[in-house]
Amino acid sequence: MFTKILIANRGEIACRVIKTARRMGIRTVAVYSEADANARHVRLADEAVLLGPAAARESYLVADKIIEACKRTGAQAVHPGYGFLSENEEFAEALAANGITFIGPPASAIRAMGSKSEAKKLMGKAAVPLTPGYHGDDQTPDLLHKEADQIGYPVLIKAAAGGGGKGMRLVEKSADFPDALASCKREAISSFGNDHVLIEKYITKPRHIEIQVFADTLGNCVYLFERDCSVQRRHQKVLEEAPAPGMPEERRRQMGEAAVAAAKAVGYVGAGTVEFIAMQDGTFYFMEMNTRLQVEHPVTEMITGQDLVEWQLRVAAGQPLPLKQEQLEIRGHALEARIYAEDANKGFLPATGQLIRLAPPAESINVRVDTGVEEGDEITPFYDPMIAKLIVWDETRDGALARMRQALADYQVAGLTTNIDFLSRLVACPAFAGADLDTGLIERQKDFLFPAAQPVPRDALLVATVGELLWEQHAAKLAAKTSGDPHSPWHARDGWRMNLSSARTISFKDGETLVDAQVRYRRDHWAITVAGETTLARGKKLEGDRFAVELDDRRLIASVVAVDDRRSIFLQGSTVTLLRDDPLHRVDAGDSHGGGLTAPMPGKVVALLAQPGQAVEKGTPLLILEAMKMEHTITAPAAGVVKAFCYAAGEQVADGAALVEFENAD
Repeated sequence: MFTKILIANRGEIACRVIKTARRMGIRTVAVYSEADANARHVRLADEAVLLGPAAARESYLVADKIIEACKRTGAQAVHPGYGFLSENEEFAEALAANGITFIGPPASAIRAMGSKSEAKKLMGKAAVPLTPGYHGDDQTPDLLHKEADQIGYPVLIKAAAGGGGKGMRLVEKSADFPDALASCKREAISSFGNDHVLIEKYITKPRHIEIQVFADTLGNCVYLFERDCSVQRRHQKVLEEAPAPGMPEERRRQMGEAAVAAAKAVGYVGAGTVEFIAMQDGTFYFMEMNTRLQVEHPVTEMITGQDLVEWQLRVAAGQPLPLKQEQLEIRGHALEARIYAEDANKGFLPATGQLIRLAPPAESINVRVDTGVEEGDEITPFYDPMIAKLIVWDETRDGALARMRQALADYQVAGLTTNIDFLSRLVACPAFAGADLDTGLIERQKDFLFPAAQPVPRDALLVATVGELLWEQHAAKLAAKTSGDPHSPWHARDGWRMNLSSARTISFKDGETLVDAQVRYRRDHWAITVAGETTLARGKKLEGDRFAVELDDRRLIASVVAVDDRRSIFLQGSTVTLLRDDPLHRVDAGDSHGGGLTAPMPGKVVALLAQPGQAVEKGTPLLILEAMKMEHTITAPAAGVVKAFCYAAGEQVADGAALVEFENAD
């Protein structure tokens, strides 16, 4: 067994590998970019080596720097995690040439499965069921368009070297094909350096089911059952579970054996995932093979009781698989939710910022949190905005759903926008709870998942108001202790007046709506009036930002996290965000670009889609911004005229930068 390994990755997967390596007595070497100098994986590893600047292409994707780090530290093997160089055959070959073990499959297997079109040909020879489509080498746009017409719409254009939902476009009709193809190829070049695509028939209401396979160097290969990854947004997974709901034993065996056949067809070694598109009647087709450990591997670990990273290390060291197929069994049900810094209500737009508050649920035999960040860390624009993976397990699916609902309710994040509230609605959605699954579930259930904005709950507003009052009292007590007269009544914040009770207004903004709370001080409580209704309130500051709040005859425990003017209220399993409004600092915002004509985050302008002086209708695409590995189309907010573009294609832009000078028609 190895005594020291290098982890050529970052974030939660690097931390995950370090955890197993430490348990096995293996020392670890982390690598990091300048943006990750203080990252959690760097703090956890035994050693760490700086690779270069923040951009992945100058750090995590530079194979020579990683090989040099291995030589400097004496690392005998490299665990690639997922993403970055994990499926790069040149990297695997370079490691071998330098006498360093790649904890993954042989380069030949990566090469065989790295091209979706070549993989389809191999799978056809291995008698693995294939989706109807075009997987040829001729990439002439006219020919691709003709093939799509012959297959019949809807079709899916997919980057042959793609993954993670990138370089993929759904085309509903022939007229949309040329633009979709151009966009797909552009994203494929940016993400993978290869614009080769394939075209497949789009299966309506499909399920995405994948099989975990494992092979050793001695010819053994097993499958560790299936995961259902049907719940997706933009072709990227949101919720995963194992086993797949409603999976008959016979079909599980058929899919498992097909996955093993796929692995053996390419001489596979190590952990791999064979992904299938499954129809509602149970018919399944090979989609692709990921030649690495998957993001969602923890749900497989939870139902099998196996540590897949340990399996990887043992196989890479030449040891046989720990178990045979007949020794593997399923116990219980597991779910995984990906906690992202993103705004689900704005098209899952990624978010950046500091994790002012990060309090995950307590871990136990039923709850696991895999994360690469800690409270105080930054989510930067340079990498994927994942905060953590939340994994739960129980004896039944209903039990696991209940665990997930509670764990999401207990998850507290402040400082940036997250998808936690969206995930809470998703696991409560009747379609998901009832296992009515397909890859279009989020769109199909959008009315439930994206409800119309509601006014801030009254309890949350009252808690926020009491929080302001208690923080004022707390600050006054601290100031009194350091003053020359700590017992002076001028330090008190009890609203005392000689002849009548004191009253004041505390204001918040709920979105663009101003909400006032009228506060009248009483001897031992406050009378708080909101929208004409008065509540008698008391409060006590607990540890940190937690408060005990009494509202009439009810007692609540809540947290209020204050960051500048932003207030995050965590109350009864939900999060409400308000802005503290100070009338003395109000300004007229005046006219702004609005309508999405400013950059939602740092990024690069990749294409201008209109001309200066051009008259356009509302919704007309104006430019494409690439940010956080995704393309974002900026559209006209109304009918009007494009006066000028502020940046040329290829230029970098800062968060909030004006992109287009636009004049409304009216």
